Amino acid sequence: MHDFGAEDDAFAAAVFAFAHRRAAADAAPGGLRLGRPRTPAELDAAAGPSVTAGGLGAAEVLRRFTEVLEPACLSVDHPGYLAFVPAAPTEVAIFGDLVTSACSIYAGSWLEGAGAVWAENQALRWLADLAGLPAGAGGCFVAGATNGNLSALVVARHAATRRLAAGGGERPARWVVVAGEFAHSSVDTAAAVMDAELVRVPGERLTGAALAPVLAELGPRVAAVVATAGTTNLGRVDDLRSVTAAGRAAGVWCHVDGAYGAAALAAPSARHRFAGIEAADSLVVDPHKWLFAPFDSCALLYAEPAHARSALAQHASYLDILTESGDWNPSDYAVHLSRRARGLPFWFSLAAHGADAYAAAVEANLAVAAAAADLVRAAPHLELVAEPELSIVAFRRLGWGEPELKAWSLAALDAGIGFVVPSKHAGEPILRLCVVNPRTTVDHVAA
Repeated sequence: MHDFGAEDDAFAAAVFAFAHRRAAADAAPGGLRLGRPRTPAELDAAAGPSVTAGGLGAAEVLRRFTEVLEPACLSVDHPGYLAFVPAAPTEVAIFGDLVTSACSIYAGSWLEGAGAVWAENQALRWLADLAGLPAGAGGCFVAGATNGNLSALVVARHAATRRLAAGGGERPARWVVVAGEFAHSSVDTAAAVMDAELVRVPGERLTGAALAPVLAELGPRVAAVVATAGTTNLGRVDDLRSVTAAGRAAGVWCHVDGAYGAAALAAPSARHRFAGIEAADSLVVDPHKWLFAPFDSCALLYAEPAHARSALAQHASYLDILTESGDWNPSDYAVHLSRRARGLPFWFSLAAHGADAYAAAVEANLAVAAAAADLVRAAPHLELVAEPELSIVAFRRLGWGEPELKAWSLAALDAGIGFVVPSKHAGEPILRLCVVNPRTTVDHVAA
């Protein structure tokens, strides 16, 4: 299997040709297909058995993938894909991902992946500077914000434990994490994994005024406060300045979940919405969401990375050569050990295109979202749920309930027009458009 021969050479050429066609699909006649899901029975019939004693051969496996399996996956980078939070990797990022895989880099330690880790740290530094974090800030890339939020909160708990011990206090029977009403579901997951209690503060956005009495009531049981820089449903940004001030006053770790929204720090027109983010103890932002990298990539940053290394660095005799070196080992900064260089494709694109291009792309998305809101206002059968702050436009279809919205959504997907799924706000069914693809135009939204 590991001897590179004629079949591998032909397979490589076919793979490169397919990757080239897929990356250039937007410019090809007919454009990029949206795709549509198929049932297990349909895929069983179309693809047939694939894991066999003798193997199918690389060419046949690629044929089944390109002709049967890939069309049964939605193209998240399609300009009409406006559900959830899409992705729109640049061509440089896509091929950078291919290079990353081809090089078989272990990027958990500096010793084994110094070049890749250096490049990742360059990208992390750009993000840290956008957020105004200290010069010593740093971290690593993880699989997604669920992992990033969990890792940051584990570090926060560790820091709180040490703080209590230094003051002669005892660790509480159960830690508490405090978050806004509309914090991401991954915060619930992190609290559950940590066996911590999650307390949500009611309100459309988390503010210091609402947070301070909660912190006073809970006292030293609080391990961390989680603020959100761009909620998933409506794209709202918490009052980060007052939240971090209230957290600081209470001596509590402040984590900012900016998985989707913090990418807008790259846009000068939106930067004011994040005032106060520079006071965060930790921050996550997903390049695979709105910074044009492929799945999966979450940047996890700490204002003082030593806290993370103290909490998360793994120790074993076979790791001594790493832990004693003092090098920057990404495995020390999240709940992981083995890792691929998830930030490397993002670095390829950021370094190739430059920060100004990123600013322009994010600004273009904001402009399309603003135009989409205008289209909603002009349509008598639609009504805005809230004025968009970032690139999410949420609206009602007057007279329709959840069944009608779901039927409309599936019909639009089946027709290949676009992908928009129902959501809810204040208990009522809504639709939401999330614009993070620079190829998405007002015409796509209008359709």
